[in-house]
Amino acid sequence: MLAGLALAALAASAPSPARADVVPVKSAELRIAEGDAVLSAEFELARSRWYWTAEKIADWSITYRVSYNALTRQYRVGSGPLGQQFESLEEVQRFLGRVSSRPVVRAETLTRGTKYEAAIRLKLDVNQLPKPFQVSALASREWQLASDWYRWTFVP
Repeated sequence: MLAGLALAALAASAPSPARADVVPVKSAELRIAEGDAVLSAEFELARSRWYWTAEKIADWSITYRVSYNALTRQYRVGSGPLGQQFESLEEVQRFLGRVSSRPVVRAETLTRGTKYEAAIRLKLDVNQLPKPFQVSALASREWQLASDWYRWTFVP
């Protein structure tokens, strides 16, 4: 099943590789709350400059590791030392598909009235898979799962 499957939400500026499937990004929101710019999704923030390439202000990512225990018939989603149990794959997908109120950059770092370009995407990090799956994943485009970049403008 999904033993040891790892999802990584990577904010990188490299173009997305060829892929067999797409994980769509449906929405993203950035707002100021309690002195932080708070994100509801995975994130990259840059300020456009006419004289040079965009200045990267913030780059944030989180990695989730999803595993299935056949004995208990439960999925476990972990991020670092923390983890949660789920009864079904649908519950796991809902959990991974919703990021809410994550601080990504201090509001004092941003200049009021300045236009910033924000971007997010989701990607399967095949390097986090168990070794036997990594061999298959590196040789097959079917394992190259990633969403397109979702971009929007943010003005604090």
